[in-house]
Amino acid sequence: MANKGPSYGMSREVQSKIEKKYDEELEERLVEWIVVQCGPDVGRPDRGRLGFQVWLKNGVILSKLVNSLYPDGAKPVRVPENPPSMVFKQMEQVAQFLKAAEDYGVTKTDMFQTVDLFEGKDLAAVQRTLMALGSLAVTKNDGHYRGDPNWFMKKAQEHKREFTEGQLQEGKHVIGLQMGSNRGASQAGMTGYGRPRQIIS
Repeated sequence: MANKGPSYGMSREVQSKIEKKYDEELEERLVEWIVVQCGPDVGRPDRGRLGFQVWLKNGVILSKLVNSLYPDGAKPVRVPENPPSMVFKQMEQVAQFLKAAEDYGVTKTDMFQTVDLFEGKDLAAVQRTLMALGSLAVTKNDGHYRGDPNWFMKKAQEHKREFTEGQLQEGKHVIGLQMGSNRGASQAGMTGYGRPRQIIS
């Protein structure tokens, strides 16, 4: 992978806008959750975007995080004993996390790309993925989530309704309000629009 130099012009503006989306307060909450969820052996990053990126970059902590949301014996990602040092191995580890997160229920629109984390292109997207993962864990409420449930919002859950055949048939005879109504409509009191044209000679 070639080193990329500084960006200029339009690409610099775009990168600057992406960097402004990064939330420092959210970083603190996510770090706190990861430490509580995975245990203190994961350590803590230096504060700021760069520290957060370096902490998660090799994919090991992310893999431990997603594994901690599953029961023993059903861990989706194999975590190496020694953190990978080769670039392609680190990217592969991050890709395994992303696959496991998607299988857990994180939608594709909430997922970051491996380069967003690895090259620091969009760390706000990394935060978004971790928030979605935390929200799902709180919503599932299966006993594997550790930490304060108020750190994440619960996702809306489906509330299916069952109707009998009779109820469905009755519904066919009701005129919905979207159709409008002609009740009480008449032309009483109607006058022509505006005044007649005045022709003066």
